[in-house]
Amino acid sequence: MIETMYNTPSQISLSTGAVPTQVLPAYRADAFRVTNGANFGDAISYADEIELADIYQLESDTPRVHLSVAVHDNTITIAEGSEMGTVGANVHLDCVVTLMAPDGSTVEVMIMIELDNTGMIEDTYMLPLDALYEKQDYAAVTLNRENPRTRLAEVACVSFTRSTLITMANGMQKPIEQLNIGDRVLTRDHGPRKIRWIGHQTVRATGSFAPIIIKKGTLNNENDLTVSPNHRLFIYQRKDRLHAGRAEVLVKAKLLVNGVNVVQSAGGFVEYYQLLFDNHEIIYAEGIAAESMFVDTQIKPYLPAEIQARLSNATEFQQPTRAYEIADGLAPEEAALLLRAPSVI
Repeated sequence: MIETMYNTPSQISLSTGAVPTQVLPAYRADAFRVTNGANFGDAISYADEIELADIYQLESDTPRVHLSVAVHDNTITIAEGSEMGTVGANVHLDCVVTLMAPDGSTVEVMIMIELDNTGMIEDTYMLPLDALYEKQDYAAVTLNRENPRTRLAEVACVSFTRSTLITMANGMQKPIEQLNIGDRVLTRDHGPRKIRWIGHQTVRATGSFAPIIIKKGTLNNENDLTVSPNHRLFIYQRKDRLHAGRAEVLVKAKLLVNGVNVVQSAGGFVEYYQLLFDNHEIIYAEGIAAESMFVDTQIKPYLPAEIQARLSNATEFQQPTRAYEIADGLAPEEAALLLRAPSVI
């Protein structure tokens, strides 16, 4: 469940610039087949073909493949660089299926349908939202057609965890769960700025939702910083070791994971908080420069209806910091370079 707080008079800008692209580690549907049930032998398919109580298994040695999608206002298409599908083809987010293992644990998977130019099914993909294991029995127990786009947005949404200390306009640090609409937070580029909306949700800390922990001292932080995997951090390189052409780089937390001082923590549940300002901002969390929530066509469906109704589409919202982003695919040795004697902006 998502809890929200909002401020009625505010009007928030929506980015209408570059279409956001998301790289999804998905499986082809034919790697996940019914081993017992009405659809015995068949691959998982679209909602009308799924029989609840059917038992599925993921085939051995099945790799996840990158499915790159571009998220538009009303459509989703396969993007350049995708390892599956036809670039430009429309993708239909069909449903989210909840699967149950014999031990009672559950896994959610999203069914995504690639359409040909006549609107017929070209291919089917499955995106696990939790850990999915080979040769493990999974029974289909529920099916939800109502919110797959919201679930996709949640995967991409940038979030801080409970107890994260946020630097306020007066220089004091305050736990994120104690913040309120209208509180003034220190931003890197625009000084004090008011919070316009706060999102709060509790999710299972597995798969795409398992948080990343940047341990104390890694980026000159006095305490651990725990964020969602796609949360971008602003890092200053004393030397341009990545040959990025700039000292300042913006990098997703998941790309810094090295198993030592940046780790992914799976298991149990995690409380995520999102902070929204009138603009996309760089703020300070545990002393680390990190982005606030970025509103684009991918994240917009995640917001409550009251906030969506007030989003302004009239003016293009420039995001200069996005030009600093290091794309997906950062090699381990490159991540190590970023974490070697870094500075925080």
